[in-house]
Amino acid sequence: MIKINNIKLNLNYNESDILSVIYKNLRVKSINSYKILKESLDSRHHEDIHYQLSVGVFVDNESKIMKSVNNKNIMLTKEVKYTFPHILNTEIREALDEMPEFRPVIIGAGPAGYHAAIKLCQAGFRPIVIERGKAVEDRARDVDQFWENGKLKLDSNVCFGEGGAGTFSDGKLNTGNKDKGGYFKEVLETFVRYGADESVAYKAKPHIGTDVLRSIMTNMRHDIERLGGEVRFENKLIDLEYETYINTFGYESELPIYKLKLESPGGTYDILTHSVILAIGHSARDTYEMLYNRSLNFSPKPFAVGVRVEHKSEMINKAMYGEDYKERSGDALPTADYKLVYHTEKDRSVFSFCMCPGGYVVNSSTEEGETVINGMSYSGRAGENSNSAIVVSITPEDYNGSVDKPLEGIYYQKALEKKAFNEAEGGIPVQLYKDLKEDRSTTELGEIMPEIKGKWTFANLRNVFPEYITDSILESMEYFGTRINGYDRDDTVMSAVESRTSSPVRIDRGEDMMALNFPGIVPTGEGAGYAGGITSAAADGIKAAEAVATYITDDLIRCYIDYESSKYL
Repeated sequence: MIKINNIKLNLNYNESDILSVIYKNLRVKSINSYKILKESLDSRHHEDIHYQLSVGVFVDNESKIMKSVNNKNIMLTKEVKYTFPHILNTEIREALDEMPEFRPVIIGAGPAGYHAAIKLCQAGFRPIVIERGKAVEDRARDVDQFWENGKLKLDSNVCFGEGGAGTFSDGKLNTGNKDKGGYFKEVLETFVRYGADESVAYKAKPHIGTDVLRSIMTNMRHDIERLGGEVRFENKLIDLEYETYINTFGYESELPIYKLKLESPGGTYDILTHSVILAIGHSARDTYEMLYNRSLNFSPKPFAVGVRVEHKSEMINKAMYGEDYKERSGDALPTADYKLVYHTEKDRSVFSFCMCPGGYVVNSSTEEGETVINGMSYSGRAGENSNSAIVVSITPEDYNGSVDKPLEGIYYQKALEKKAFNEAEGGIPVQLYKDLKEDRSTTELGEIMPEIKGKWTFANLRNVFPEYITDSILESMEYFGTRINGYDRDDTVMSAVESRTSSPVRIDRGEDMMALNFPGIVPTGEGAGYAGGITSAAADGIKAAEAVATYITDDLIRCYIDYESSKYL
């Protein structure tokens, strides 16, 4: 493949524009095919907003063509494709079918859990996915009812259910990490295979939107089932034990077999399994406590808490594209996004998080008497407002977290969420920026009308946060106003509390991805403390599938060989 970088194209470019660049640069009249590798919007200079592309070209005689090209932006390269390292052959698959305890169990049907399940299914391992919440169709109805009447369902809400918390979000798929091994690329291409627009695979800042994500999750589930896997909704992991076990071949395994106790609408029951992927999500606090009581190693970790801020989408568009962007570009530009970072005088980081262009603030609560919020956008990002979390860094020192007390971050989050609930009498507390500065409850809005899913009421957010968080937010907002014109306007709408930015704990694991002292158990994704968003969680899920496949295959082959050998003794 010949790669051409730094292709500059206008906002309304089409295929003929790309081909023209290819033919001119490679000095050819025809090619076999091409694919867009990366597309980013360059809006640094408002008078010259354009797209920057990298394109991969497939053509005969590549080496010969390259000899006539002298351009540092053009190079010969190999297309890297991800390959799952373990595909079961027929003989081993048949042996697996004789030993149900070798079917891997995945706890959680979010990005990490489903991507792990897809890979294991494709390789022949027939995993069982356990999800405490409902299928996305039923879950969406429960969420809509909660936003309308405030009646929370503890296991079917914005955080629990098929697709995880990301299903009711903007569906951002970008990540700041380097893609070693091609995992992120594989995640994006997997989403495309199950219904995302093909541009997701190459945009610099890809997003899907909550509406499209829901159909993608359904498509993934159907494929898991088609390939021999199983998804059990409204089944909740409530306990975990391990023991030695005599397998189907009559041999005592050298490795533990885990007994999972599950709670379902029909009652409790047990599953015996050789391996478990813990893709539990960042809000499964009761599961954290159960696992901690079962002696899994936990560590406290930093996270961030703060508010959601809302501005008119049009204001953000003008700030990012220029006052006259519509005259210059018409409707060719997407709803603008932004990223902001600030370090306070007391050395705290304050930053924008999960920015939702043309989106909504949503009530994401999971527990009675506590309020937590998040941002959500549909695929069109056509809402009146754009919102983002503005969050302050929190370290274990802030909540007395330690190796001996690793769950203290959870209790810190819960305390803030209870204050938010009480301040808003069960809803979402809302305050204008001017009133936060002047320490008074808001009584009326300005030009910005809140775009909020769920009950909200005027409040004073100083009653929710400790002083160091409030002061950090106020200090950062002044700075952000110098970066985006109007960002610190008096009628900026703020709501609370944004507290589930990431897991406050990490379930410790070794280089083999297994939980320390628990071979066969693989903590993965955002809930385990190893990811920070949909893409990184899904990629970690694929790595978890690899680890489990290696673990099962090694032990399965050993048992099978022992069994076959015993026939001739």
